[in-house]
Amino acid sequence: MNLNELLDKLVIKNRPICELGHLANYIPELDRAPKGALGIFITDINGNKYCAGDWNNKFTIQSISKLITLMLAILDNGEDYVFSKVGMEPTGDPFNSIVKLETSNGKKPYNPMINAGAIAVSSMIKGKDAKEKFDRLLDFFKLISEDNTLDVDYKVYCSESETGNRNRSMGYFLKSEGIIDGNVEDALTVYFKQCSIEVTAETLSKIAVFLLNNGRLSTGEEIIPTRVATIIKTLMVTCGMYDNSGEFAIRVGIPSKSGVGGGILSVVPGKMAIGVYAPSLDEKGNPIAGVALLEDLSKELNLTIF
Repeated sequence: MNLNELLDKLVIKNRPICELGHLANYIPELDRAPKGALGIFITDINGNKYCAGDWNNKFTIQSISKLITLMLAILDNGEDYVFSKVGMEPTGDPFNSIVKLETSNGKKPYNPMINAGAIAVSSMIKGKDAKEKFDRLLDFFKLISEDNTLDVDYKVYCSESETGNRNRSMGYFLKSEGIIDGNVEDALTVYFKQCSIEVTAETLSKIAVFLLNNGRLSTGEEIIPTRVATIIKTLMVTCGMYDNSGEFAIRVGIPSKSGVGGGILSVVPGKMAIGVYAPSLDEKGNPIAGVALLEDLSKELNLTIF
């Protein structure tokens, strides 16, 4: 059985699982997604491409954007500065939890993959205002995905901005603690917009290829140092699947980052780059059928890194 046939089989097997989850209805625009959608796009280390299911459906990148913003923040400020403001440890709490911000000793967010940490990271992007910061970030997205067509879904952006009160409260708390230096509303604008960039499973696979190649484009040009690519992939293992990251590491064993728009970006070192789309979510906010599909794929091809 070739890989395309295997992917077709696994998509058919796991599509019914979509019905067990729910859409991210706390962002009204995301509640419009097709609940039964499931797709996967794989690019292997040699550039061969394989796909199945709804791989070409468009959706918003949401929390997967945190990986890319972190890369640019480190390029802009250096690793030491970024991690003086945001930790590297998993929390065990939901991605939008506010609890440990006030109760932990350092007051800084535990890691850049939870919302509080990501808002702090978004505030570190260089630029004189929110527009310049986001334009730089969008250009960086286009560069590393090698896709100049990327843009914001403005309906989702407006929906996120209008309903993002918990994220706003995190931003102002971080400002009060000195974690955010600049304008809080600028940081929130960048954050809501980065989450609203429209992608497909193929787009996620392209970004994963960039990480598979340790921060290099298909031309061989180095955009981020190997060290930064290593930091990103390590955080994907420890924090990339929210407070289900440990179980995912045992069951699937592939560095991955999910988003509530239904995406999962996965990197199998030395082997392949994977993008998944499955907008129906489990109780942790991860794509329920997407995780099941990756678990099956990992078992079939022995992809675990452990």
